[in-house]
Amino acid sequence: MADGRALDEVVEFTSGLIRVDTTNRGGGDCRERPAAEYAAERLADAGVEPTLLERTPGRTNVVARIEGTDPSADALLLHGHLDVVPAEAADWSVHPFSGEVRDGVVWGRGAVDMKNMDAMILAVVRSWAREGFRPRRDIVIAFTADEEASAEDGSGFLADTHPYLFEGCTEGIGESGAFTFHDGAGRQIYPIAAGERGTAWLKLTARGRAGHGSKVNRENAVTRLAAAITRIGAHEWPLRLTPTVRAALTELAALYGIDTDPRDVDRLLEKLGPAAQLVEATVRNSANPTMLDAGYKVNVVPGEAVAYVDGRYLPGGEDEFRATLDRLTGPDVDWEFHHREVALQAPVDSPTYAKLRAAVEEFAPEGHVVPYCMSGGTDAKQFSRLGITGYGFTPLRLPEGYDYQAMFHGVDERVPVEALHFGVRVLDRFLRTA
Repeated sequence: MADGRALDEVVEFTSGLIRVDTTNRGGGDCRERPAAEYAAERLADAGVEPTLLERTPGRTNVVARIEGTDPSADALLLHGHLDVVPAEAADWSVHPFSGEVRDGVVWGRGAVDMKNMDAMILAVVRSWAREGFRPRRDIVIAFTADEEASAEDGSGFLADTHPYLFEGCTEGIGESGAFTFHDGAGRQIYPIAAGERGTAWLKLTARGRAGHGSKVNRENAVTRLAAAITRIGAHEWPLRLTPTVRAALTELAALYGIDTDPRDVDRLLEKLGPAAQLVEATVRNSANPTMLDAGYKVNVVPGEAVAYVDGRYLPGGEDEFRATLDRLTGPDVDWEFHHREVALQAPVDSPTYAKLRAAVEEFAPEGHVVPYCMSGGTDAKQFSRLGITGYGFTPLRLPEGYDYQAMFHGVDERVPVEALHFGVRVLDRFLRTA
């Protein structure tokens, strides 16, 4: 089991990484190297040789391998990203890059997304070094850049350019899973991610006839674009249940003693109450208009208008998504992928999922572990190019009233010290049995 020093170090490392400002503003405006060096130094201190890799100067990734005792076993990837989204200090109760530890809580940007997991990995590995423990499987550790944007400088770069570093890896453990979800009725649910919706960020372009704003214009690009995004925003996507979501609904229905026909999903979701949040975003594809850009003067009808849409599609749902967008945009608006990544699905009847579940249940026996599909995406998408099946597993035991989902990209992001201690214990337990 992870030693007491590991419990101290996970707090120290979470705070230390937060103090390294790795804000990713998009468009290449980020520098992860100081955080990468921080992580690499702590791996090296534990006798684990890190490799630092960059596609772009300053956009640094760290990869290291711990050799297991069974050379015939498949390797396991542990990954976490080093970059964070922007934070406005004026909006926060504490400075977002202070890493302040106050009243048993670590504050700052990245406390949940996801420097906490980076710190857990470092703390567990260093605990093993002090003990002289070696895992059964090879463990490949990857701390990545650029997850909060395109991943082109991070996991995408590693998967495309340095696949040999991940030789033998068949499964990966990464972001967002095994956290406490309180349902408001006394139940504690621990969802483990076994899937992700695909990413389909879209650029819509409407073209028309430019002209004077005082004249009749039946070919107004702004009007055409507005009509298309209105159709997209109002569209009711049909129900589509993937195996992961179906398993989640089955387990939740059993937990709540609901006899509702699982085919009547909307009624089932109503009966689940707050727990419906774990699945309601992943029973359908989705598309939300998010940005508009048109015109340069109030009395000029522009010849072109542009919009962006955040689309997400379920595993197996990309063809339907494309066909639906063709229909909704119509003949006067073109659309293309601004950024696209695959949807993922991992088996929930695998030995690895069973060990993930067992690790949580050992330290949270009162909890109920269920599978779930993430509505967004992680670096697991890029690593899937290497044939790596990904699970979301960043264990945290959280108190009631702590809104975990609101911490992602939110103001006053923070994580309880006890949650980090739980995470170290659970991660260590899983890796010893993996």
